[in-house]
Amino acid sequence: MTDHTIARPGSGSSAGSAAVPVAGPAAARPVVPPGTHRGAGIGEVRLDGGFWGRLQETNGRATLRHCLDWMERLGWVANFDRVAAGTTGGERPGWQFSDSEVYKLLEALAWEHGRTGDPGANELLEALTERVAAAQDPDGYLNTCFGHAGQPGRYTDLSSGHELYCTGHLLQAAVARLRTVGEDRLVAVARRAADHVCREFGEGAREELCGHPEIELGLAELGRALGEPRYTEQARLFVERRGRGTLRPIALLGPAYFQDDVPVREADAWRGHAVRALYLAAGAADVAVDTLDDDLLAAVERQWTRSVERRTYLTGGMGSRHQDEGFGDDWELPPDRAYCETCAGVASVMVSWRLFLATGEVRYADLMERTLHNVVATSPRTDGRAFFYANPLQQRVAGADVLPDAVNPRAEGGVRAPWFDVSCCPTNVARTLASWHTYAASVDGDTVTLLQYAAADLSLTLDAGGEVGLRVRTQYPLDGTVRVEVTAAPDRPVTLRLRVPHWADGATVAVATVAVATVAGAAPGAVPGSPPAPVAPGWAEVRRVLVPGDVVTLVLPTAPRFTWPDPRVDAVRGSVAVERGPLVLCLESGDLPDGFAMEDVRIDPATPPRPADDGAVARAFVVGPPDHRPGRPPFGPDPAPPAARAELEARFVPYHRWAERGASTMRVFVPTA
Repeated sequence: MTDHTIARPGSGSSAGSAAVPVAGPAAARPVVPPGTHRGAGIGEVRLDGGFWGRLQETNGRATLRHCLDWMERLGWVANFDRVAAGTTGGERPGWQFSDSEVYKLLEALAWEHGRTGDPGANELLEALTERVAAAQDPDGYLNTCFGHAGQPGRYTDLSSGHELYCTGHLLQAAVARLRTVGEDRLVAVARRAADHVCREFGEGAREELCGHPEIELGLAELGRALGEPRYTEQARLFVERRGRGTLRPIALLGPAYFQDDVPVREADAWRGHAVRALYLAAGAADVAVDTLDDDLLAAVERQWTRSVERRTYLTGGMGSRHQDEGFGDDWELPPDRAYCETCAGVASVMVSWRLFLATGEVRYADLMERTLHNVVATSPRTDGRAFFYANPLQQRVAGADVLPDAVNPRAEGGVRAPWFDVSCCPTNVARTLASWHTYAASVDGDTVTLLQYAAADLSLTLDAGGEVGLRVRTQYPLDGTVRVEVTAAPDRPVTLRLRVPHWADGATVAVATVAVATVAGAAPGAVPGSPPAPVAPGWAEVRRVLVPGDVVTLVLPTAPRFTWPDPRVDAVRGSVAVERGPLVLCLESGDLPDGFAMEDVRIDPATPPRPADDGAVARAFVVGPPDHRPGRPPFGPDPAPPAARAELEARFVPYHRWAERGASTMRVFVPTA
């Protein structure tokens, strides 16, 4: 029988979590499960420029206000004002889930204010909170699309109405506020909303569920933050109800679209709508950890393993099909029709982070790095005011249909757009970047682990007391040298652990210290202070009494390299990609000589690529189109030989900045010569 005990004795159970963490608001973080591993708090890591520091700064300076301005302009925020004023009815602006975008922005503002103390972010959050709170019904129900004059009744369209989905995002916003500031108006609104959900959908009441998972995440995290086991139990009920065919189908889409075809415990891979599947997996992981349900956690790990091995793109992107924004079958990974929604990338990070915290396995942090660099960082334009919704790995026609100052109805167009008819991705990127630094490191007892590399200053509180201070200096991801200087440490042995990515064959570590240290994973006979010692992918560990001034230098091989697809991926068989460190690179049409077409480029696989600026150059050939008779189809028993053949140096650029120079065609996997 499954054990659904809420408390984890002696480990900081959900019931034992204070409204503000024991270490204070500076240690606040998005995910706080019981167990030994914990992520860095928002005040424990401060980025210092570099790749992620610039993205985070742009997010705080430009993206948050950009999102609010668009939602004000379109009337999505005013929907709350109409409910409060009793003037609903008629045509309501926005889709039925537009409330969730306001909530995700509230979450982003909470993390940004907690990170920087910016009074402007706090003022925006408090003003938005007042408008949201005014729309809440006396019994705690809160939604601007259902349940009021001139609108459909409450919970009359659970398959597509997104009511509980929106509530879940409200609860996550409140968790961010609770952990960074404490109890306030937003937290009070969330409490009442969560209590309403428990009354309406608890055991013996309305035994139904929402078509779009998210309420599970919100309830589990709010239960932890408030020490309220009722919320954890309700999240568990929603997870257990999934997969039993209770949701009303949508035309042309089966129950797998909602993950309502197979119970979570029985599924072997993620399927259906990608964001739904990943939010559900994240919620199930939360429930499994909080209730000591090892079988449920094993199911999520099993699904992660198969889906990453067979249903995930080189970029970390997930979702092969446009029709249902969903996963395809095993090995169904077409580059040109890849959907790879930005929100699915964010959700993938959420799942992998929870699994890392639950297990401590390096593979989850590896996937996070890939997805963060090549999906999350790809979406926003350099100025933070335009975004990719879908992230294909090949663009056959240069995008030209994006409206620069209007709502864009299409999610795919090859050019970043300022806003979409369905604009879930900008706010999802905003909340992720506002809290990115909390994924950079973790603490487990007296072990400090660097998980993601960025120029930063860290001051991490150890479980047994004392702090480890680190100054990280690096140009990563372009340069693989990561220099870690100890600035503070307790007077006892501790472990400093650095992640060596799975692609980093040939990595080395060197320790410059005033005392003898032990380097775990180094080659036999390696002595600290001696020349760099090789370390294998996984973990590189230094354990000793650290002293301020000690320096650990990790060097990761970031030379460009060819990456070959599994031969079972039909769509890219016979092609090769180029990577550089954690970055996937791509070929853009603007870098080809005039008169050469992207589809005629062939890479020479016998000549290794070499670095060039922030990308790479590979030896390639351009094959001219064969001579065909007019009207002949592109197939036949005896294909004509190429009409011409020219050699060129193909310049590959980081995928995360494709289309920054203007509309272009693009491809990641290029056929070989």
